[in-house]
Amino acid sequence: MSTDVAWDEMTIPGALTRATELWPDVSALEDGDTRLTFSELAAAAEEAARAFIASGVQRGDRVAIWAPNGWRWEVAALGLQSAGAILVTLNTRFKATEASYVLEKSGARMLFTMGDFLGLNYADSIADQALPDLEGIVLIEGVSKNGIGWDDFLARSESVTPEAARARAAEIDPEDLSDFIFTSGTTGNPKAVTTAHGQNLKVFNAWGESVGLRAGDRYLIIMPFFHSFGYKSGWLACIIHGATALPEPVFDVGPTLERIEREKITVMPGSPTIYQTMLTFPDRDRYDTSSLRLAVTGGAAVPVELVKRMRSELGFSDVLTAYGLTESSGTVSACRLGDDDETIATTCGRPIPDTETICVDPDGKEVPRGEPGEIWTRGYHVMRGYWGDDEETAKAIDADGWLHTGDIAVMDERGYLRITDRIKDMFIMGGFNVYPAEVENLLFQHESIAAAAVIGVPDERMGEVGMAFVVPVPGASLDNEALIAWSRANMANYKVPRRFEIVEELPTNASGKVVKNELRARSKALLD
Repeated sequence: MSTDVAWDEMTIPGALTRATELWPDVSALEDGDTRLTFSELAAAAEEAARAFIASGVQRGDRVAIWAPNGWRWEVAALGLQSAGAILVTLNTRFKATEASYVLEKSGARMLFTMGDFLGLNYADSIADQALPDLEGIVLIEGVSKNGIGWDDFLARSESVTPEAARARAAEIDPEDLSDFIFTSGTTGNPKAVTTAHGQNLKVFNAWGESVGLRAGDRYLIIMPFFHSFGYKSGWLACIIHGATALPEPVFDVGPTLERIEREKITVMPGSPTIYQTMLTFPDRDRYDTSSLRLAVTGGAAVPVELVKRMRSELGFSDVLTAYGLTESSGTVSACRLGDDDETIATTCGRPIPDTETICVDPDGKEVPRGEPGEIWTRGYHVMRGYWGDDEETAKAIDADGWLHTGDIAVMDERGYLRITDRIKDMFIMGGFNVYPAEVENLLFQHESIAAAAVIGVPDERMGEVGMAFVVPVPGASLDNEALIAWSRANMANYKVPRRFEIVEELPTNASGKVVKNELRARSKALLD
């Protein structure tokens, strides 16, 4: 148990040192032919830190990583953080102009990226961008004339002693910023969320203890490292709790099922979409997933039927839900081992220890338990602010330290949260508030629906009405009129979507979340 550790007084390189003392010979990171124990991971991170110092990186400098999940991603991140630099993560689906914005906004001095990946040479694509702060590009993998190779970068370490690297790591303060993670930018340009070493360690110690992550677990990290889910509740949580990180660069259901069987995976968090995809995979029964123990999922709402099927069909003994956002270091609440099935299926848990969370009305007054309101949260998990944007920071965090999340939830008498929806996704039909996530949850109970996403669209008489995009289970046939009839029989009239679009798949981002802006654009084209 790690409850006796003052995590907020520690740094990430300090946490890695602790892991080497507790589990020196335990497997820390496995990726293809690369196998590193915690001792070997610490040695690799120190070598990278020496190379960063030799490259002129100073405490507080920003270093960006734009690459898929892999062992070098983690080693680079630990190396730069051990050198006192700040990790800047870039979405692997970015195009050059989007990546350029993040690099410019953060003032990144170095970029670690790819040659070719998914048909794009990342290093070549960024070379034509005007980035005066960017001094060097290192290729994690692949070839480009616009960057040096990984081995050439590590060779720089020879000019810096291990003692110098350890002295640099010892200078880092728990209050030093550890990372910039940019928001999705759905309502404007992305903003750089800043968090510190100590707060991240405290948050993900609490997260891991809440969900039951333990030493010796084999953790398949399919969520991208550029996101809090893959980085902080992924490999960083593995370092804190002594689990083995097994990064997956791209989620592909067949190879993922094969790897679960081959590598005896015990832990596999992910978005609801990922589990839905696994459940509807035609050849799923060919694979042995009996090693799976723990799933942690979350989102606006997790369908009850999905939780049941994850247990009965995928074999998870523990399915837990959690909730967080980038601005809360990735976590606000989580279910606990031992919570009853109804709690796990219908809530995203209670706030992590030593934090405060309330639900408020539009005037900022706390609503009674059992009534919906916007989630406000306060404590050590709240970001330090948006980098270089005091005005937006003040909008997000009020003078009393409350982070205004923009998410709507009901808190029960025990303090457990049931997420209703995003404020911006809610629409009003004939005077009734409609929360798309609630409708999606109901639609998932239809035996022939594998996945669903609901948006509000303009309606001359009602103001707005629901439009649902649904994916049928393999072999099933869905009909618009029949779906409307089923919905009328299973939900209040104002919640019933007035139009259904049958699609092969829903558009998702790299984190597995449905991109509703794309659905809105699609609906406009369909309805015009």
